[in-house]
Amino acid sequence: MINEKRLVDAFMEYVSISSPTQSEGRFAAYISKILEALGLDVLIDDAGEKVGSDTGNVIAKLKGNAEGDTLLFSCHMDTVSPGVDIKPLIKDGVIYSDGTTVLGGDNKAGIAAIIEALTLIKENNLTHADIEVVFSIFEEGGLHGAKNLNFEQFNAKSVFVLDSGGDPGQIIVKGPAQDKLEFKVIGRPAHAGVAPEEGISAIQVASAAISKMNLLRIDAETTANIGRIEGGSVTNIVAAEAKVFAEARSLDNHKLKAQSDHMVACFEDAAKDFGATVETSVSRMYSAFSIDENAEIVNMAKAACSRIGLKPYTASSGGGSDTNVFNANGLMAINLGIGEKKPHTLEEHLHIKDLVATSSLVLELIKGAVK
Repeated sequence: MINEKRLVDAFMEYVSISSPTQSEGRFAAYISKILEALGLDVLIDDAGEKVGSDTGNVIAKLKGNAEGDTLLFSCHMDTVSPGVDIKPLIKDGVIYSDGTTVLGGDNKAGIAAIIEALTLIKENNLTHADIEVVFSIFEEGGLHGAKNLNFEQFNAKSVFVLDSGGDPGQIIVKGPAQDKLEFKVIGRPAHAGVAPEEGISAIQVASAAISKMNLLRIDAETTANIGRIEGGSVTNIVAAEAKVFAEARSLDNHKLKAQSDHMVACFEDAAKDFGATVETSVSRMYSAFSIDENAEIVNMAKAACSRIGLKPYTASSGGGSDTNVFNANGLMAINLGIGEKKPHTLEEHLHIKDLVATSSLVLELIKGAVK
């Protein structure tokens, strides 16, 4: 029933409309008109004003023509860099960019799949319960659009986020919490050639701290990484200041706190050893979520997959998504695999068959929600 050509053409059009993080306005306006033409009530909220984007989250609702469970489908509109002037192309059933940008399947593949399902509902007058849609802003870099949603406006208890790189059939039931860590080491400047012993090298202190840390893969549920280091000015001055930017993630909130505490302690101990001082900042970007594999929403997804010939399987994710935010605000959410391959790289690509399967799954979930 999916119109493959229309679906692919729509996806190609969507990714051609640039929507880098915090500049999603043109795409939001475009997709809002499509949703309105399909009969949905559409509004754009004020999240953009709060987070510095040029538009807010797009929120749309379609009144049902039958009794059933209200479902909410969600994707994000922003794309990572380089994501301006994307030129998609098709080769052997796979959609790529021209190699100078990302493709933008993360996350416009999900948006295209949802729009095609809604289009089929309208043109075939299909039976459906109430449907809610959220296309968020500023997901990349902190889930900021979702964090600024008014969750009281939604009636759905089940949320399907379409934003995982797994094959269609994948059901993400666990996602990690993430802490953002920043360290500012304050040492003492001195002439590096004349009196280096009078200085305290902030860079040396930071290096000592990092050398004592457990980093990268900590265990099956936990990771940590030093992402950026800044410090010093010229080679003949002992560096008086250094900044270190890091992150830690875990599927277990207690493990995450332990890892972040460990990283802070390494800096505090190193600063004490060298006679320096350190300013630390730990920010919880989002909390972990864990959905029971026998929960109704998981069974709904499994059943829908099976009805259209997909093999359902549950999995955990090492990355955050709007799924974390929905769960933290009382809406049960899972993240579905939609076939985004090598996202955030110039090699990002999407198999057309996966795009079709994703749209089929959205349509089947909607049909299955009717009582």
